Amino acid sequence: MLYDRSMANFSFDIVSDYDKAELNNVYDQTQRELQNRYDFKGTPAAVEWLNDDKSGFKIIGNGDWQIDAILDIVRKKLATRGQSQKILDTSKELVTSNLKTSQEVPFKKGLDQEKAKKVTALIRDSYPKVKTQFQGQEVRVTSTSKDDLQAVMSLLREQDFDFPLDFTNFR
Repeated sequence: MLYDRSMANFSFDIVSDYDKAELNNVYDQTQRELQNRYDFKGTPAAVEWLNDDKSGFKIIGNGDWQIDAILDIVRKKLATRGQSQKILDTSKELVTSNLKTSQEVPFKKGLDQEKAKKVTALIRDSYPKVKTQFQGQEVRVTSTSKDDLQAVMSLLREQDFDFPLDFTNFR
């Protein structure tokens, strides 16, 4: 029996996630830089894990200017490690108490329905032959053409979504 390759389906998943190992490295490098920077000596400047499951950073400083400086360090470390800065949710309010200012910065993870709709609508408009399916926290993209799938990936990389996108399970 001959196998008809033209009917083969190829697929990949679109996810919004981050690499925990790389974020450990970002955390360690940020800690090291805070300890070595002269302008942070004698200040409460620090980065801590938000909670036990390491789902974000708690940034502590003298004031909002120092929080911003520490966030800049974190962003540079993320870029160096090839991680998207869009995982940082900086929308939480600054909290000031005991002459210290802190900000909780949780990591964004997962595609909710609204984000998935943005992604699937863009794919449908640009590549009508490509099929998309929302599954929990990810979008499965299927096509009979690998070239179409790679074109979809390129299209999505060029977009400026306010959340990170990664591609997994390319088959």
